[in-house]
Amino acid sequence: MATIDTSINNISKPATVDKPSNSKANWQGYLQVTKPGIIMGNLISVAGGFLLAARGDIDGLLMLATLLGLSLVVASGCAINNCIDRDIDALMQRTRNRVTVTGQLSVRAALSFGITLGILGFTLLACLTNGVALLFAVLGYVVYVGVYSLYMKRQSVYGTLVGSLSGAVPPVVGYCAVTGQVDAGALILLLMFSLWQMPHSYAIAIFRLNDYAAANIPVLPVAQGIAKAKLHIVLYIGVFAVVTAMLPLTGYTGLAFLTVSCATSIWWFGMALRGYRQGINLDSWARQVFIVSIITITALSITMALDFQSSQSAPVLSLLG
Repeated sequence: MATIDTSINNISKPATVDKPSNSKANWQGYLQVTKPGIIMGNLISVAGGFLLAARGDIDGLLMLATLLGLSLVVASGCAINNCIDRDIDALMQRTRNRVTVTGQLSVRAALSFGITLGILGFTLLACLTNGVALLFAVLGYVVYVGVYSLYMKRQSVYGTLVGSLSGAVPPVVGYCAVTGQVDAGALILLLMFSLWQMPHSYAIAIFRLNDYAAANIPVLPVAQGIAKAKLHIVLYIGVFAVVTAMLPLTGYTGLAFLTVSCATSIWWFGMALRGYRQGINLDSWARQVFIVSIITITALSITMALDFQSSQSAPVLSLLG
């Protein structure tokens, strides 16, 4: 359910934190275990999907319930993921100060907190949205916690691909909360956000290669080399650009979204190709690819939320015919 890490500078000194002895420290521990940055990133995509489907006819209560319900579900998944990953987190420089590693928050407390958040989130979605939105939320949660975190992340180079499905669910939940059905728009969003996850994640794996290698996590750059990861980044961005263009070409968004999607995809694709320059600093390049990926998906989420009026007219594809 949660998107892949969106923090580029989350590298800290070795853990020296003692167990907290006051309520403020405990409160901070509970907050940190939910990974607020990931929740915020998901909120943008959920709102984008919701507003795309609403086309200006916004049900405020439904939108609030969708945003809050899915935020609780994502927070639950992140908390439980921290419990599952505490052993490998201790081996990675960027995660060794997580509260479940330092002992600031016990695994039992984090797990109980995560389960409680999940129950609240799913209950809210079940009561105030619809069965389709709830089904996608459950799907993303099961894939992230049950399939990705418990097994695929540690065992297979395809873990990133499996995890990308859970990361693509939030905008689809937002969209289906409005429509109550799985149509072409929902499927395009699912594929679009899944494809985006891949180069985004591979870029992170390249500039954090030592961390993943230390924890023996078989991400593509570790398992099969940086050269193959670079190729996959370029290919996935190319396919992502094509799929993204399907939203305006099929009439779900308009020319504004088409313009933004083309501009950001070309920028991202060009940045990916720079990885083949002779003597390029791969760490710096991967960080740039990562940053552009965040700008791209944020711009697209905002634009598809605002470009709803054009989606009521003829599809761009018919205008070109």
